[in-house]
Amino acid sequence: MRLQPTGKFDNSAKAYDHIAVAPLAAAMGARIDGVDLSALTDAQFDEIADALYRHKMIYFRDQQISHADQEAFTRRFGDFGTDAYTKGLADHPNIQPVVKEAETKTKMIFGEGWHTDSPFLARPPAISMLYGVDIPPYGGDTIWANTELAYDYLSDTMKTMLAPLKVHMSAIAVIGMIDRTNRETGAPAPEANAEAGPQQTKIGGMAIDIERQSMIEGSYHPLVRTHPVTGRKALYVEATYSQGIEGLTEEEAKPLLEFLAAHITQASFTCRLHWKANSFVVWDNRSCLHHAFNDYDGHRREMYRTTVEGEAPV
Repeated sequence: MRLQPTGKFDNSAKAYDHIAVAPLAAAMGARIDGVDLSALTDAQFDEIADALYRHKMIYFRDQQISHADQEAFTRRFGDFGTDAYTKGLADHPNIQPVVKEAETKTKMIFGEGWHTDSPFLARPPAISMLYGVDIPPYGGDTIWANTELAYDYLSDTMKTMLAPLKVHMSAIAVIGMIDRTNRETGAPAPEANAEAGPQQTKIGGMAIDIERQSMIEGSYHPLVRTHPVTGRKALYVEATYSQGIEGLTEEEAKPLLEFLAAHITQASFTCRLHWKANSFVVWDNRSCLHHAFNDYDGHRREMYRTTVEGEAPV
């Protein structure tokens, strides 16, 4: 593991005609200025999309947008993606509220742990978006890690070894943690042998529906995937959902998965964002991981999420 790698970092901003870009960190991330997301032009959107694929995560400050505005912006990237956990709003079913009340104290919150969104699906979300409405005065940051940069820093021998492998993405560990946390707090949890179909439970005080059986069965995806727009290769592995490697025993797969998860998330490959009210964040699940923090007890946090349907990873 290289703590301070050099030579492959290029998160510099391109010159655009309709937006301004300010990089957040050397590894990834950028702030987009000069844009009102409620009145976006086609030319601005084209440059925003280009910036997203370059910086992996982009964010906008001081955006006053409605649910309809968020839906319209999301649809510019493609169809709405499947959300495996949260419920949509009654009048905006593709917008999922992510709320933790000030009085809620829990060991587990939605989005914690290094992960990419819903990789156990056959077609995981390509892009995720969060609009922050009510933000704690401190805490609640999000960290992202650049999985393309992490792949670039592997040896040629390791790249060759990983190329044909498929990782088993399953929610078995997450569902187990949800059940244990709910038992400890007295909240109801579905039985492990419950019939297939949506089952209501809770995570961090939020009511969620889970398709227990299909989420545990999961999917096998290339451990090294190719971005459909840029053609760049990235590691598709993390510590939350990666449960095995096709063709390897558990003993063989475990140290390889642990090495790759630690390699991706070393500090040099990351950026960290402090949320502010009316911030809007967009990230590409195909080229980065993210991690939320449960460090703002006593403060309310209200966000709204949308996702863009992805393709089967290749």
